[in-house]
Amino acid sequence: QVQLVESGGGLVQAGGSLRLSCAASGRSFSIGSMGWYRQAPGRQRELVAAVTTGGSTNYADSVKGRFTISRDNAKNTVYLQMNSLKPEDTAVYYCNAGTIESAPPYRYLEVWGQGTPVTVSS
Repeated sequence: QVQLVESGGGLVQAGGSLRLSCAASGRSFSIGSMGWYRQAPGRQRELVAAVTTGGSTNYADSVKGRFTISRDNAKNTVYLQMNSLKPEDTAVYYCNAGTIESAPPYRYLEVWGQGTPVTVSS
């Protein structure tokens, strides 16, 4: 069983920065792509950014140029550096990872973190 533990959320003023971290733990698995999603009150969960094992990234248009996703494969950790934050970035941010068991039956499992709240005040 793989678990994702997020940290780094909080309250920040508009224009400020936060760095989110998400560490994967568990036994006998490998991790594929990792990403960050967010869900604001009354809205659907949306992709913010994702990164492959090779380091290729993609971002939502609304965060391009402000957010940077990165990962440390040795630590099974993904980061989201958020700069120039806006009130509309306020949401619960969820870490996501695609995992594959290292032993038969080599199942693919998509795992979610518990979420970390980010509040940007104007």
